[in-house]
Amino acid sequence: MLYESAPLRLGQYNRLEVIKELDFGLYLDGYDGEEILIPRVYVPEGTQIGDFLEVFIYRDSEDRLIATTLKPLATVGEFAYLKVKDVSKLGVFLDWGLMKDLLVPFGEQTHKMGLGRSYLVYIYIDEESERIVASAKLDKFLENDTSKFTEGQEVSLIPYEYTDLGIKALIDKRCIGVIYKSEVFQDVILGDVTKGFIKKIRTDTKIDLALVKQGYDRIDNVKSQLYELLVSREGFLPYTDKTDSAIIYRDLQMSKKDFKKAIGGLYRDGKCKLQNDGIYINKLS
Repeated sequence: MLYESAPLRLGQYNRLEVIKELDFGLYLDGYDGEEILIPRVYVPEGTQIGDFLEVFIYRDSEDRLIATTLKPLATVGEFAYLKVKDVSKLGVFLDWGLMKDLLVPFGEQTHKMGLGRSYLVYIYIDEESERIVASAKLDKFLENDTSKFTEGQEVSLIPYEYTDLGIKALIDKRCIGVIYKSEVFQDVILGDVTKGFIKKIRTDTKIDLALVKQGYDRIDNVKSQLYELLVSREGFLPYTDKTDSAIIYRDLQMSKKDFKKAIGGLYRDGKCKLQNDGIYINKLS
């Protein structure tokens, strides 16, 4: 998004006019009388005085405002899943795609953040230092208002942390929920945006999540999946209602409960036969 004739927005993209050229870069008009350097290495070829550039504004190691045409992985006001690049006496520094790394002060960590590990953080401007920093204390920046959600609603999720219960995920950038281990039947990549569903909103406002739609539509999808697999496997699958749930999950990426409902539905539809050694397609169907 471009911003014309507007106050300078630190930690955001700004559209600024080139007003001066030097050997080491260009100076841009910061609207408030301040000239902002964009180093030569980031200047698009052919740029001239009077041109407008869309640039990201941040502070360098000496707290000077700097412009760049590089695109950070996230801007101020956004959540991002970022990797720890360095640890110092001030805190940890995250790789967010710029020359200067992003600081998470020790006071903004929920627990010690380790080198090489990735964490979900919120990016903001520290009022005291006027520097762009990040925080792992997500609750400070979340609405935590579950009234905007309904059970069964499709939402956008960012899974970000494994726990004993399952996987914590950010919901529509508003709340935190949990995908329980027993509900995970597909590969989940931490930090990747994925589709999910509100499974249950608890009385304590905590939210249970699911990666697949709940209810009859979900079972219909599982039935279709099993039938297509039967066809592709020459009409036989070596699974029964006595097959271990871990094997069902490993081979079919579904729960034992859904598997039993699906094969029961296929049997009632006349599409399969259930034998002691497995499931056979009903060629008369």
